[in-house]
Amino acid sequence: MKIRQYQAGEERILWSLFYNTVHTVNARDYSQAQLDAWGYAELDEAIWQQKIEAINPVVVLIDDTIVAYSDVQESGYVDHFFCHADYQRQGVGSFLMAHLEQLARAKGVTEMSSDVSITARPFFEAKGFVVDEEQFVEIRGQVLRNFKMVRKLV
Repeated sequence: MKIRQYQAGEERILWSLFYNTVHTVNARDYSQAQLDAWGYAELDEAIWQQKIEAINPVVVLIDDTIVAYSDVQESGYVDHFFCHADYQRQGVGSFLMAHLEQLARAKGVTEMSSDVSITARPFFEAKGFVVDEEQFVEIRGQVLRNFKMVRKLV
C-alpha cells in the first residue's frame, strides 16, 4: 500500500469509488432511496471536479489502483473518507486514517471531526472518535441519519 496526493484527472475514478462504496457498503444501513440521494447516479463532472479540488484528498493505492481516498482540512474536518467495498477490513482504512492524523498534526490541528455515516461509525469509534451529536441531514429530498464525531489529538 502506498499513499499520495490525488492528481488532476483522477476525479472520475474517485467518483466511481464514492458511488460504488455508498451503494454497496452503506446499503445495510440506508434505504435505496437514501443511497440514491447520497450517491447520485447523474455525475456533474464540473461540480465533482470542483469538490475534489477543494478538499484535495490523498489516495491509497494497491498495485497502482486507487482503493481509498480521504482528506483532512486545515480545521481538522474530514470531509470524505471512502474505501472501496472490495478492500474493506484489510487495513486500508486504518492506514489512511493514520496518515490523516499525521497530516492534521503537521497542520497544528488539535481536534479532528467528521460527519460519519451509520455504517462508518464503528470504524471511527475504533480510531478514537466519539459522537458529538446525532444528525438528520436532508439530501435531495431524503433524510439521512449520521453523526458528528470528534477526536482530540493529544
